[in-house]
Amino acid sequence: MSNKTAYTYTVLRYVHDIATGEFLNVGVALLAPERHYVSALCRTTYGRLREVFPSLDGESFRAAMRHVTHEFERFQKELAEELPLKQTSNGIMGYAHAVLGADDSSLQWSPMGSGLCNDPWLTLEQLYERFVMANEPRSPAHRRHDEDVWKRFSLELQQRQVLRHFAKKTIAVDDDQIEFKHAWKNGVWHCLAPVSFDLASADSIREKAHKWLGQLTSVSKASEDFKLYFLVGEPALPELRPAFESAISILGKSTVEQEVVPESEAGALSERLAAEVHAHEKSAGTG
Repeated sequence: MSNKTAYTYTVLRYVHDIATGEFLNVGVALLAPERHYVSALCRTTYGRLREVFPSLDGESFRAAMRHVTHEFERFQKELAEELPLKQTSNGIMGYAHAVLGADDSSLQWSPMGSGLCNDPWLTLEQLYERFVMANEPRSPAHRRHDEDVWKRFSLELQQRQVLRHFAKKTIAVDDDQIEFKHAWKNGVWHCLAPVSFDLASADSIREKAHKWLGQLTSVSKASEDFKLYFLVGEPALPELRPAFESAISILGKSTVEQEVVPESEAGALSERLAAEVHAHEKSAGTG
């Protein structure tokens, strides 16, 4: 039995001069309606564009990319909560043109493409790498941030309509504290902590793990009970795999109750948390 689902996608192009028609790809948007998934990935930097188009207004470009990203985040929330939607009959183009209309501006959508996939999020990343980043010089700096890892997990929670139950929570002792942006209480606080280990070197991976170990040790005697879920992003470079495994071992030295959850298990964790949230609501008479 196949788990493949249909999707449509479109590539966002930056056309510097309408007369010449020269363009560079700057983003990709994808819709997989059966999975209640819609999202976009856009460039956050403009160095390569300025090399090709020296008169580019970098800050205006960056603001436009933020606008596109934020609008698709809003669409994803609507789709996950099954609220009234915009022009879904046209596939991804209905969403794309709701953000940026089909006109003669410098940002234009390509003709729609389609396909079948098992994982819409992974497919979006692959399309972004293929169409936007294929010729990009790789920086030795961070590849992905914690926020990038969180996107994968948050989409899974949104699709199960439980993300709204998670809110900020500060775990504190007399002389220290940690704020978690996503926490839910069911007897104990369940705190979600996205952590990207997709870093530039083995030393930076281990350093990040030691930093988390120190922070958890500092608040381990907090009066409120809590369980921590490390939502981890693995390094893209195979040679950094041993450092990643060392980092996981370092995290496990904390006395705080915890789980380490890789991105590949985002769906399974979200399903489990959703079941716990719904069971809690039912027992409390609020479901």
